[in-house]
This record gives sequence, C-alpha cells and structure tokens, in this order.
Amino acid sequence: MNFLRSLAQQFAAKPIDWEELEEALVRADLGVAMTTQIIKTLQEREAWSVLGIGDVIKAVREEIARILPPDPTPIRLVNGKPTVILIVGVNGTGKTTSTAKLAHYLQGKGGSHEPPAGDLGQSPLPRRPHVMLAAADTFRAAAIEQLGIWATRLGVEMIQGQYNADPAALCYEAYQAAAGRKIEFLLCDTAGRMHTKMNLMAELQKVKRTLAKHDPDAPHETLLVVDATTGGNALSQAREFQNAIGLTGLIVTKLDGSGKGGIVVAIQSELGIPTRFVGTGEQIDDFAPFDGSKFVAEML
Repeated sequence: MNFLRSLAQQFAAKPIDWEELEEALVRADLGVAMTTQIIKTLQEREAWSVLGIGDVIKAVREEIARILPPDPTPIRLVNGKPTVILIVGVNGTGKTTSTAKLAHYLQGKGGSHEPPAGDLGQSPLPRRPHVMLAAADTFRAAAIEQLGIWATRLGVEMIQGQYNADPAALCYEAYQAAAGRKIEFLLCDTAGRMHTKMNLMAELQKVKRTLAKHDPDAPHETLLVVDATTGGNALSQAREFQNAIGLTGLIVTKLDGSGKGGIVVAIQSELGIPTRFVGTGEQIDDFAPFDGSKFVAEML
C-alpha cells in the first residue's frame, strides 16, 4: 500500500490543501467514512493550520491502526464435524485459485501445529489436516476442470457433479462425504456471480440453507474474494454479499501489485468485515493470513 509515499511527494513542498488531501485519500480507496474521519481528526488539532505532511501521514497510520484488527484471525476447527468454508465472489477475482491456495495453506498447518478444537495453528498437530474440495461452480465446465487440476496437485479429494447441476445439492453431498471420511475442512468453491443479480444471490442463500441441514452453524466461514485493483467496487461487492448471506471475512487478491490496498480499510471500517487472507502472487504459496499490524507498518 504505497499511497502514503505518493502523498508525501504530493505535499512535500507545499501547504496542505484539504480538498486535495481528501481527494487523494478517496483515490487510495480508504472510503468516504475513513477519509472524513482522518480529515476531522486533523482539523480538530490545535495547530491544524500549520500541519505538515508528516502530521498527515501519522494521523492516517493512527486511524488505520485503530480500525484494523492487529492480529490475523485464525480459522477455527469444529469438534467432530467438517469445518465448512464457503468461498464466494464475482467473476474474475481469482476465486477458484484462492480456494486452492487456502486448501494448501490449511494443509500446511499440519506437522507442527495441532488444535483439536479452537484456533488453527496454535498448538502441535501430529499430521496434516484432511481437506476436501467441492466444485460448486457447476455453471462453468472450465471451473470444475481447474479446481480438479488443483485437487490433483494438492493430493486432496474433490466432489463434483454434472455440468449445470444444482450447487446446493452438490454441497449437501460433499458435506456427507466429508463427514463420512472424517475430513476436517470442506472448501466449497461457488460460481462467480454479479452482486447485483438477486436470483444468483438467492442461489447462494439456498446453498447456505442446505448446508445448515447438516450442521446449523454451517458454513462456519463465508469468505468473499475481492480484487484489490478494483478499488471502491470491492466495497459494493462486500456490502451486497454481506446483506445476502453474511460474511466472516475477505480474501484479497492482487494486493502486491496495487497501491489501492486501502480497500481493506474501507470494508473493515464501513462494514466490519475483516480481511482474513491475502494473495500476493501467482504461486500456490503466495497466500498468507492478513496481518493488520504488518500492513500498517509497511504502508510507507
């Protein structure tokens, strides 16, 4: 998130212009609410008329640090049942690849970390957790094929149905299979859908209701995949998915190549949805829990 560097250069040799500063903060995708709060904080200071860019950057850091959770929020295991993670998002955000990366990440928490119940990655594990994938994007044959390739590479089982099959029924069957095989994590990769299409959002609601027939708490995590480079549009996506099915967090892709990382701040500030994981490249290992403290520290 290098917008602070641009900000420093923009105002290095001139007084702070409030309208110009507001525009720069909005362009960085911090959102209107966060931008307004930062401007208000600065203008409430006694010596606001002689503020320099250093004061502005300090205030931005403080406000962002106040909003973002300082520590990564772990995935919690469910006792005696599959932990169901529903992956949702619009087309083109990297949803299927993010599903595979998350599966790989969950596998990698084995070997030296074990939590029979509670937070994943807090205590020693005697073996790698079992992960299953459900190819619930039944509307694109290419998506089923892509997830199948990842499943083979990762050495995990994948449940799939026929092209155009009912995704809710497929997730229902996948849960049965995961429970029968004592799988710890079931990751359901759903079809990309425009957040403005009510019929498609209703379909996701059906998936959620169907999973709840097995376990009232399922899905235990509902993660929205957003592309950092889409900026403010990601906020609209998060709002609509949150209203339709409820979200427990974000997976943010392309955060490495974007100066628009402020979107994670805007979504946390305005909707209370935390960023849980970030994708930072094309490789399977280019994926990690989101660390709010590190994010703030590396902003400039």
